[in-house]
Amino acid sequence: MNIEPPSEFRSGISADNGTNTDGTKTMSAASSTVTHAMTIDVEDYYHVAAFGNVIDPSDWPKWPSRVENNTQRLLALFDDSGIKATFFVLGWVAERYPELIKEIASQGHEIASHGYSHQLIYTQSQQTFRDETAKSKQILEDLIGTAVTGYRAASYSITQQSLWALDILGELGFTWDSSIFPVHHDRYGIASSPKKPYIINTHGNHQITEFPLTTAKLFGQSVPAAGGGYFRQYPYALSRWLFDRASEHSTVPQIFYLHPWEIDPDQPRIPGASAFSRFRHYTNLGRCEARLKQLLNDFDFSTVSNSLASTTPATTLDIGQLSNER
Repeated sequence: MNIEPPSEFRSGISADNGTNTDGTKTMSAASSTVTHAMTIDVEDYYHVAAFGNVIDPSDWPKWPSRVENNTQRLLALFDDSGIKATFFVLGWVAERYPELIKEIASQGHEIASHGYSHQLIYTQSQQTFRDETAKSKQILEDLIGTAVTGYRAASYSITQQSLWALDILGELGFTWDSSIFPVHHDRYGIASSPKKPYIINTHGNHQITEFPLTTAKLFGQSVPAAGGGYFRQYPYALSRWLFDRASEHSTVPQIFYLHPWEIDPDQPRIPGASAFSRFRHYTNLGRCEARLKQLLNDFDFSTVSNSLASTTPATTLDIGQLSNER
């Protein structure tokens, strides 16, 4: 993908160092009036849905794991930057690397759940989802000794076909979620859903605070600006401009996400993956860490809970309203 920032933003901007041509920053953390959420989905490169048709979960143990080292690199980066983040941990990873999860928590970062098996929710039965989510929650709580109340679905797979998952999350004791992406996409998204944090009333009379993934308006369309592959594929100047636009110049909290494997250009290549999947997964892996460092310098970040505390939810919706185009 080769997307350039609007011309008015390109003027005077160095695309990958976050500074104007006169050496001054375009924006600074000091100017922020809210705290944005920095989030990491703790999974390995072979867990991604894009490779699901060529790697069966039963074969995951056969692949060399890189999640420990890559997560440690992110922890060091966050320590250098003086920020705390939210780590959405896959239960499968937590079982195999318990000391890593304990270390994340001991450094003051927030632990949330990324489910257990990284399967798309709308391909699971409700009972399978319930069992796996409860299992993962218990694993994490046993490791860190405190309640885990936040959740993010694999590949943002809470869609109009799987809104029932929010009821189950409420029943299991989750109070906030970050799984709904307000865009059109081939694998995820509820395009009509709110763009700012909001509250969802479930059928079971639970309330879930939803922190939607960041989007910005560009030429009348909602453009993803939350991180991940978009962050790697866009020029950095465009990512920064979109994030600033979405946050209304850091007056509305936004959420950013990344995976540990996205700062690892030396990870093994997956044979048999489609050209499109390879493009999505491998583009600009070698540039991502430097861009992330610049992002941490350009905006204020903390945990999801701290970010939510800096704002008031925009609206409250009954769960049925999310299944209707508005």
